[in-house]
Amino acid sequence: MAVTHEVTNQPPPLTGYDVFGTDAALVEAFDRYGWADDRVDLEHLGRLAGSAEAQQWAREADANEPVLRTHDRYGHRIDEVEFHPSWHRLMSTAVTHGLSADPWARPMPGVHAARAAQFIVWSQVESAHLCPVSMTYAAVPALRTDPAAGDAWASRLGGLYDPGLRPPTTKQGLLAGMAMTEKQGGSDVRANTTRAEPAGDGWYRLTGHKWFCSAPMNDVFLVLAQAPGGLTCFVLPRVLDDGTRNALRIQRLKDKLGNRANASAEIELEGALAQRLGDEGRGVATIIEMVAATRLDCVLGSAALLRRAVAEATWHAAHRSAFGAPLADSELMRAVLVDLAVESEAATALGMRLAASVDRADDPHEQALRRIGLPLAKYWVCKRTPGAVAEALECLGGNGYVEDSGMPRLYREAPLNSIWEGAGNIQALDLLRVLEREPDAVVAWRTEVEAAKGQDRRLDDALTATTAELAAAPSPGRARELAGRMAALLQASLLVRYAPAAVADAFCGSRLDGRHGVYGTLPDAVDTVAIIRRATPEAP
Repeated sequence: MAVTHEVTNQPPPLTGYDVFGTDAALVEAFDRYGWADDRVDLEHLGRLAGSAEAQQWAREADANEPVLRTHDRYGHRIDEVEFHPSWHRLMSTAVTHGLSADPWARPMPGVHAARAAQFIVWSQVESAHLCPVSMTYAAVPALRTDPAAGDAWASRLGGLYDPGLRPPTTKQGLLAGMAMTEKQGGSDVRANTTRAEPAGDGWYRLTGHKWFCSAPMNDVFLVLAQAPGGLTCFVLPRVLDDGTRNALRIQRLKDKLGNRANASAEIELEGALAQRLGDEGRGVATIIEMVAATRLDCVLGSAALLRRAVAEATWHAAHRSAFGAPLADSELMRAVLVDLAVESEAATALGMRLAASVDRADDPHEQALRRIGLPLAKYWVCKRTPGAVAEALECLGGNGYVEDSGMPRLYREAPLNSIWEGAGNIQALDLLRVLEREPDAVVAWRTEVEAAKGQDRRLDDALTATTAELAAAPSPGRARELAGRMAALLQASLLVRYAPAAVADAFCGSRLDGRHGVYGTLPDAVDTVAIIRRATPEAP
């Protein structure tokens, strides 16, 4: 009898490998910036991330989405979200390895860079569960802006993963979230309508609707609301100290493109109790530190997606043959893989450099570099990730388009980091504000790029041209192109200084114009109004 189902020319699964140890760019960046004592923990996490067991957790968490339970069987309002056990396994691993608030409690040089490396490693298993972890990490600097109200909360974040709705004082560790955006405003948070009425002793009652509240089962949330003195930041516990559930009602869970394992909700606040954080009217200034930290994690998360996509594509090409030869030996396939590998390495280098600046927060240069580097990196790295992941998926051909490959999950996740915490235009406009108001940040950017001056003529020429444009007060319509060019120059400087010559050469030869693979960077002379009018449907 003929054998018709013999399997040949199919790559073995990419499992049982060391996600950290096989990533040369990340290993080198950790050696430059990271706290050396954390290396053992990072190596352990890298082996776990590459295991078949952890990859199974990821598949199960993604396939078994969270379920909202608004009421119990007796009709009592409970507003709970149920997760698959594999979600909890992923969360427990992340929190146990210190990816939430641990670095803030260990003021040693390199702990934030070490945490960034762990974040990149563990995100390659499953990205969605890192959202509540990231918000917890990011909440600490915001809470510390008001020690009287925030220090007690900050000291409870992290610890052990202790899920479930119980009084904060009874739990072994807390997770934090945030609820800023509303349906009428989106990124324009000053348009928020949620009201905050004083209830005494620094507490207020909040009433309103929040359009996006990720991880509604977290223990405490930073929330923006309109107090008598203007837009203000508040700390809102999910459960009060007496065991009463706060008046936070989950209306529905968002049905999202990707990030399926994580619960993102619309919520109603019906007189919910919240503690004021910072002064009335200073809500944006208070919460901006949280936004900055989550933007860093968006960059790191995109770097992780890029690295995982490259690992899958190069693995496939090394173990699959076509037309009588391994795919990896095809000159055309090598050109694609090299381009993707350079993209991944540049993203890792920039993300880790910005994470290292958190470790030196008292250094004026590092403060200024972080202020300008975050919107640049958030714009450039996150904006380019979807296209790169799509290209990596195509390297697998039809095999990459089926769910079993894992590539569709990466592809659905790829746009998220560019959208959350301010989409591309928000980052570009933030850059314009920095250029106008914070000259020290521009000096810090230039100093960082000039550290590689004289080592690559293309980099030097691009820096000269960009410096001239900065001196001419860039227009808003060119903000995207400028953001891309400035981010690419930062990456080029890092690669020229630290990466192999081949990597730096490939990057400088392809990306320094700030347009490579990004929309919204057309020449000034284009008649944008006419083209948009032609493309826009007319109302019936």
